[in-house]
Amino acid sequence: MLANSLIGLVCLIHVLIFLAETVFYRSWGVKVFKIKPEDVEDKAAAMSNQGCYNGFLVAALLLGLLYPEPAVAKAFAGYGLLCVAVAGVWGAVTVARKVLFVQTVPAVLGLAFLYL
Repeated sequence: MLANSLIGLVCLIHVLIFLAETVFYRSWGVKVFKIKPEDVEDKAAAMSNQGCYNGFLVAALLLGLLYPEPAVAKAFAGYGLLCVAVAGVWGAVTVARKVLFVQTVPAVLGLAFLYL
């Protein structure tokens, strides 16, 4: 139950990131990611692409929560959480240290509870 709660939390975080990078990029996203007004248009395509990848992570995590076959669901959840953890480490190194706490920590906790 705790693993599923953490998977759900990680999924929700990435739904919000997906929305900030795609649908609401020019309004909410630029504020969330502190993008300078003069850079908004130049970064729009790259942000949309990143959002697409976050949408794929959401899909894997949702399959992990909802797939009826437990072994397959666990594999999807593990894959999604591992991808989020790795991306979070990379984001902490290349973007901001807080990414480690927002993405990696919940994903690693989810992995730990999923496989314990």
